[in-house]
Amino acid sequence: MESQELNLGQVGPLQRSELHRRGNPRNKVPHVTLAFWIIKILATTVGETGGDALSMTLQLGYAVSSFIFLGFFALTLFAQVGAKRFHPFYYWAVVVATTTVGTTVSDYLDRTVGLGYIKSSIMLFCSVLAILFLWRRFTGRIEFEDISTRKNEVFYWITILISNTLGTALGDFVATTTGLGFERGALVFASLIAIVAAAHFFTNISPSILFWSAYILTRPLGATLGDTLTKPQLEGGFALDRITASLGILALMVIGIVLTSRSAKQPPGFSNRPGA
Repeated sequence: MESQELNLGQVGPLQRSELHRRGNPRNKVPHVTLAFWIIKILATTVGETGGDALSMTLQLGYAVSSFIFLGFFALTLFAQVGAKRFHPFYYWAVVVATTTVGTTVSDYLDRTVGLGYIKSSIMLFCSVLAILFLWRRFTGRIEFEDISTRKNEVFYWITILISNTLGTALGDFVATTTGLGFERGALVFASLIAIVAAAHFFTNISPSILFWSAYILTRPLGATLGDTLTKPQLEGGFALDRITASLGILALMVIGIVLTSRSAKQPPGFSNRPGA
């Protein structure tokens, strides 16, 4: 007889992602790979440009734009929660919704309410810590790659919504209050993400802590990148049209999602070994 035995050494990251999903078909989030982080940064960038497009370019204001994006968030979350398995476009649609909501809500708190970047950042950071504490308290573990129960799913998306709002405030604080500007602000957050990545490979810090740290940091990175693209040249930006920039970034996101989805569906490599 001959049997097929999986050779994990020959399996790439995207194939391991598919094996991870086969191990728990109810899991509704993607495996965390380099492609995941690239798409996440694109999602946070379009969240900044898209949020500003409604509130500033179309002059709807922060409050009205926040209600519109909250409606979009509710619709996408309904589709995601109602799904029985992982759907890439459902998942990333919710992420984009949280980044757009985060942009307008953060701007509303900072500018309309008058909290300012420091106070709002501290408040939102404490909120993230509180949600993570409650998550661990009620489930025993903070997850990020195995979201298959309703309780974990609720905590997962609440954490993402608040962290993306926090990231907007952090990005604006570093770029404007400190005087670094958007380009240097983006370099600051890219460097911090690189430190988190190094900690992943060279330390024993909890993977959950590192994941959520990187997740928070990718939002201000996207915020500063988005502002770099669309702010006037006098403010250090490239003065691109916000709507055009948003559509272009969305197109790149869709391409990335399609490519990773197709790669994940390819059968993993097997090595044939003689059996008894």
